[in-house]
Formats: sequence, structure tokens, C-alpha cells
Amino acid sequence: MNKKEIIAEIKESPHSKVKVAIVDIDGVLRGKFMHKDKFLSALEGEFGFCSVVFGWDMADEAYDNVKVTGWDSGYPDFEARIDLSTYRKVPWEDDVPFFLADFSKQTGDALPVCPRSLLKKVIKETEEAGFHPMFSQEFEWFNFIKSSEGDGPGNNLQPITTGMFGYSILRASENSTFFHDLFELLGDYGVPLEGLHTETGPGVYEAAIQYSDVLEAADRAELFKSGAKEIGIQHDIVASFMAKQNSTFPGNGGHIHQSLWDAKESNNLFFDAKAEDNMSDLMRSYIAGQLHFLPHILPMFAPTINSYKRLVEGAWAPTTLTWGIDNRTTAIRALPLGEKAARVEHRVVGSDVNPYLAMAACLASGLYGVKNKLKLDVPKTVGNGYENLKNGSLPTNLLEASNAMKSSELAIELFGNTFVDHFTSTREWEWRQFSKEVTDWETKRYFEII
Repeated sequence: MNKKEIIAEIKESPHSKVKVAIVDIDGVLRGKFMHKDKFLSALEGEFGFCSVVFGWDMADEAYDNVKVTGWDSGYPDFEARIDLSTYRKVPWEDDVPFFLADFSKQTGDALPVCPRSLLKKVIKETEEAGFHPMFSQEFEWFNFIKSSEGDGPGNNLQPITTGMFGYSILRASENSTFFHDLFELLGDYGVPLEGLHTETGPGVYEAAIQYSDVLEAADRAELFKSGAKEIGIQHDIVASFMAKQNSTFPGNGGHIHQSLWDAKESNNLFFDAKAEDNMSDLMRSYIAGQLHFLPHILPMFAPTINSYKRLVEGAWAPTTLTWGIDNRTTAIRALPLGEKAARVEHRVVGSDVNPYLAMAACLASGLYGVKNKLKLDVPKTVGNGYENLKNGSLPTNLLEASNAMKSSELAIELFGNTFVDHFTSTREWEWRQFSKEVTDWETKRYFEII
């Protein structure tokens, strides 16, 4: 639909309001209802959105170490802009109109710390280099029975199914109304799924979102996470995208699939039928760039304290700077499967990521490798990637990863000093919040015996 058609449909909508949302640094969808008259007037330019969304964490606690906004500036409004191409109707809310916005202006200027604007910046650089990026994301997540006592983790929520049943038809049928609603309602919401199945672990599902251009892919990924939670509530189910729910079970991945096409979107530039493993030189350079940057930008793929509990040996998540052909133990899984399907899967990414930041990191690092014609000097891993330490390992916790990113000139080259400073400061804040807490593990270990 073009702008004129969208405006006409909003005017004729039986709803008096429109839902508008932005994405904060943690990937949390923040938004509000706008009267449709106010919404239509906002389309002519920018509208004010409180800057506190970049001045507090996911629990609404104000940062004391960021510069973009704060008590010293009075948390003024930042100018946001509605993206009409994101128009959707929310099928589980009586088809109320929905739009995404980001902190950018008609002049092209954008807020450097806005995740969606950062991705758009990287996309522009990619298109100027003559490439069209196609992406998709898949998510694994836990589903719990909603408790009458509340949804907090301390209330011992029970998973909707028991046992380890990956790809189970039986377990899917146990909650068939929820399962079918996820597939159908998300499709109606403009988040079409390629596949949906149970994963190994109690109450775990996995969904693969259909591929698209990268900005649409990030929008779909963001709205998938929010949509799965909202649909779950309709079924008294709590959806959780924590990277690691329990030390006993595997973690939840948020793997990102990527390919570069020509500007006409007619040729997949990752595939070369005459090359070794059918991998083009461009695909090899793209992977080389991603491996080169992984230690410098890991918090964009693993943004929380909990992320690093998933990145452990033998838990279906990588720990080493490796790549391989269709190898699920490596950080980068190359899939040169044909002219249409050739792609790269980034397996470090967890389900707890901000999709815009994770995709920006994938694309920017891969593009760096292509532009600089980096050679894929790291031999492909055949066999167990956990045992291949020749190219190094990933940082093991959020503080280590954040310090590496904060001091990295390479990270600043890709994303700018303002973003890197703000983002790593928010990760340092997250580490500080964790470090001052007394955990159950400490109590169990030290309370009596020490």
C-alpha cells in the first residue's frame, strides 16, 4: 500500500486510535496509543517521544553512566518518525492499526543510539556498495503456564509440556490452540513463519521466520517476540526468550540467516557452482569479516548476563571462533545449498538479542570483510568445533565482552563512537546490577558450610 492508501484506510478505520511503538537499546518494544487525528498529523514530520527510553534499562531503572539523556538534561523528547512501510493490524486486538517508528528525521539525520536507525545506516552502506541483503531469524523459547500468583520466576512456573521432545507432534498437539494461533495470527500480523515445532526441553518451541530484506526481517523478528508473548497471554501462557532458563537444559538460540544478492535481487552472490564447496569469494570474505569482528562486538549478539550461560560447550551454542559447512558446533555455519538457498547462519546469536543490533552487527562485519577483500584464512572446522581452539574463543562473560567492545577501534569504525560508548555503558550497568545481588547459588553454597 502507498501512503495515500494507508492514510485513507486509517481515516476509515472503526478504531479511534493507532498503536505506535519504538525499540529501545535492550530490544524491548515501547509504545503508546495515539488518537488517529494525532497520528495523521504526525505523518507530516516528526513527533516527540520521551528520551527516557534510552535513559533507563529494561526494568525502568535510570542509568547513571550514559550521556545521551539523563537527569542533567531533564529527559527531553527526542524526535521520532513513523515508518508507514511497517503498517500492520493486530489480529488479537480487533485489528487495531499498528506502526513502528524510529528516531530519525526527514532530513536523514538519525539518533546514533536508535537500534532501528543504526540498522538502516548499515543497510544504506550495503546498498551503496551494490548489494541487497536478505535475512531471516529463528527463535527458540520456553513457554510456561501462567500462575495466578504472578509471572515472576520465583513463582516456580511450570512448563506447558514436560520432558525432552524435539520435533514432537504429540507435544505440539497438547497445546494445539496456542500452537495454531501462533502460526496463523502471526501470519495475519505480517510475521509469516516458515516453520514451527517443539524443541528439546520442557515447553520449548522453535519458530523460523520467512526471509525478507534485512530491515523487514528485523521488524518481523522484533514483532515475533512481542507477538508470541501477547498471544501467549491469551492462552494463559508465559513466553520467555531468556538465553538460558536452566543449567540442565540447552539454551535458546536466535540464529540469523543471511545472504547478499545483487542490486536487482536476481542473483545470490554467495553461491558459485565452480568454486570449492560452492562458496563464492564474496561469501568467504563475508564470513572472514564476521569471524574477525566477533570478539569486538559480541555484546550485540550476547547482550545480557544470562547470554553467556548459553555459550558453553556441548549446549548447542558455539564457544570458539570457527566456521564450517553445515556444522552446528561452529560460530558460523556456511550453507552453500544452491543458487537460491546459499546463506550464512550466525549461531552465536541468542534469543535474548535486540534483532536490530544483532542484524546490524552481522551485516556490518560481513560487509567489512567484503569491502576489504578479507581472506578466509581460518580453515573450516570438520567435526567438533568446541575442540578447535586454533583461532581463539569467545569472551566468557558480559563484562569481558563489553570491555573488549568499548576499547575496540574496529567497533567504533563500524558503528561510531556515540553508539559504542552508549551501548557498552548500558552493558556495564547491567553487569553492575547483577554484581550487587546475592544469588540463590551463593546462598546454597555458602549459607551453612562456609
